[in-house]
Amino acid sequence: MTLLDSSWSGKPHGTDSGVLISSDGVRSSVVEDIGVGRGPGWLDDWLAANAANVVAWYRHIHTYPELPRQEFDTTELVAGLLRSVGLRPTLMAEGTGLFCDIGSGDRTVALRADLDALALTETTGLPYSSAVAGACHACGHDAHTAMLVAAGMALASAPQLPGRVRLIFQPAEEVMPGGALDVIAAGGIDGVDAIFGLHCDPRLEVGRVGTRVGAITSATDRLELTLTSPGGHTSRPHLTADLVHALGNVITGLPALLSRRVDPRSGTVLMWGAVHAGEAANAVPQDGVLRGTLRTGDHEVWEELEPLVATLVESLLAPIGVGFELHHQRGMPPVMNDAGCTQLMRAGIEAALGGNASTGTKQSSGGEDFGWYLEQIPGSFARLGVWDGDGPQFDLHRPTFRLDERALFVGVRVLTHTALAALASGS
Repeated sequence: MTLLDSSWSGKPHGTDSGVLISSDGVRSSVVEDIGVGRGPGWLDDWLAANAANVVAWYRHIHTYPELPRQEFDTTELVAGLLRSVGLRPTLMAEGTGLFCDIGSGDRTVALRADLDALALTETTGLPYSSAVAGACHACGHDAHTAMLVAAGMALASAPQLPGRVRLIFQPAEEVMPGGALDVIAAGGIDGVDAIFGLHCDPRLEVGRVGTRVGAITSATDRLELTLTSPGGHTSRPHLTADLVHALGNVITGLPALLSRRVDPRSGTVLMWGAVHAGEAANAVPQDGVLRGTLRTGDHEVWEELEPLVATLVESLLAPIGVGFELHHQRGMPPVMNDAGCTQLMRAGIEAALGGNASTGTKQSSGGEDFGWYLEQIPGSFARLGVWDGDGPQFDLHRPTFRLDERALFVGVRVLTHTALAALASGS
């Protein structure tokens, strides 16, 4: 990845009929800003002058993805852009992730973006596709980062702010239990009164932003169950412990038992993703592994799941006589949006785009470590429409994921207006 240089100073490195070309050859055509003219004047002015750069930053990050806790160059890119407008970002100790304050005052509002990519090989065919083998931005974190950089630089251009805005660029959202805990440990939300974030939603049209009070995501845990048996010949199953049969019991039995022991209204779902045991058709294997994810939309249920799962696994395996070791990796809690902060975000959305832009959204079974911030301080997390409204909807966490770049400017405006609304509210 090309490190920071003068081409990322906020001024176009080269233009040709509305096309910006950065020093690494990433071409960026200027796209429509559907919120133009809604103000404030300094935001309109900043976006008018920097629209091509915002798209170029997004495409650059997209081309050079970095996996969780390896986001060194992306962190340096962000830091350099913020420094170019006189800001003083604080890099986290490991060199990935940073936070940066803009303005001053008694009230501090945080805006968060995530930096990391996924371990997938991109298949979009875009001219700015990932240049890194086995890594790509298939979840929109490149857009989140570019939008927050732009919002921060725009806020820095404001004549005056009614308080302090803290930009948080977080590493490692894609790994459990999540880089949000690293930010919290580093003091990234110390003194913050409220926090806000956006996530790309490919099922929502550009210009719409989905909000929800209460749980908008689910808690997500991972299970790994290792079974052991003396092994033996399949002609003499009575002389050993049938490990494959035991795996089958857990595969079907554990989800069934959970459905009878957990409130069905909690949205608790156990899905297996991998099972491995044996090679030969006539041999009882000595070991096997079962892996899956356990999700719930209820915070109280999440707290009870670990001991419950262990008890149920033991009850399923005891009659068969296999040994087992259960590793239950707790992930992140549900993102629980505060009612007051969600109302402020809706106000920011409407100020940025008009009254029809804000829409409701359903709770997702997906996990998001933004929930750790909301365990500490109030805030709200919303879904940003990135679908063009006509073509296919490219889902998240797939190598085909792509977005309508008009969403970049929507995100900049929503983040900026939400920060202003939250600072002005004083509560």
